[in-house]
Amino acid sequence: MQHFKTLSSYLDYLELPRPEHPMLSVFSAKGDGFLPCPKESSPPITNDCYSISLKKIVKGEVNYGRTYYDFANGALIFIAPRQVLQWDSSVVYDQKGFSINFHEDFLKGTELAHQIKKYGFFSYSANEALHLSPREEKQIESIVENIDIEYQNNQDEFSKDIIISQLSTLLKYADRFYERQFLNRKELSNDLLKQFNQQLEGYFNSGQLQEKGIPSIEQMADQLSVSQRYLSDTLKKETGKTSTEHLQLYLIDEAKNILLNPGKTISEVAYELGFEYPPYFSRLFKKKEGISPSVYREKYKMN
Repeated sequence: MQHFKTLSSYLDYLELPRPEHPMLSVFSAKGDGFLPCPKESSPPITNDCYSISLKKIVKGEVNYGRTYYDFANGALIFIAPRQVLQWDSSVVYDQKGFSINFHEDFLKGTELAHQIKKYGFFSYSANEALHLSPREEKQIESIVENIDIEYQNNQDEFSKDIIISQLSTLLKYADRFYERQFLNRKELSNDLLKQFNQQLEGYFNSGQLQEKGIPSIEQMADQLSVSQRYLSDTLKKETGKTSTEHLQLYLIDEAKNILLNPGKTISEVAYELGFEYPPYFSRLFKKKEGISPSVYREKYKMN
């Protein structure tokens, strides 16, 4: 897989204009103009840059993952360094909006270098793009306009600090708008939780638990065609529990049923549930239930 270490080499590959700054590029469609279009298709590639893009679809329909969205005309997409990118020419559309690309070293020595790692949306897949309302779109575009002014003008010793400050503001607004999107899409969140539980049940009933062990959250997310971070964030917003916590609770519920069989040792119960180390199973059970598996079994026998 081809990897690009510099912003310039990455933009050259995309067949886009070279940046005004070695670590920062800003493309913005003004008036009736369009964004410069990258090459039509690409096999999987990676790079060391962050990307923030607002894509306005003018012609054609775009389906993010398996879902069509109401705000398809204002999709804000975040890409982190070393995420695998791939696209083809199956969908034809014109692009308006903006695209900001900056090398991760552009943030070195700034507070944003630490803050940016806390924004979960940089770990989301394209099908979890942020879909903006017209009002939100205007707010984001006004910030980008300020960034573009600093980028296009003769840059001086203040330029980087101003651009970093504006980027920080943009990300804070994006965080707020994602919060709105999670709240407004409860139906989709509920559907995801239902699918997650169905996926778990199918995995357990198929006997894969004994063969392959406890499924990872990454596996579960892949089966649901969403990213690991988005799955956890969505379930957390909807239920107060992360995907890992849901998986653990499912295991504990299954454990309670198996523990009622007096013919099985605690270790046998742990192995049946896919735990490689029985002591870990016992610690997890006690953490979630407040009592050990053996005490739970005794308590049931007394009742």
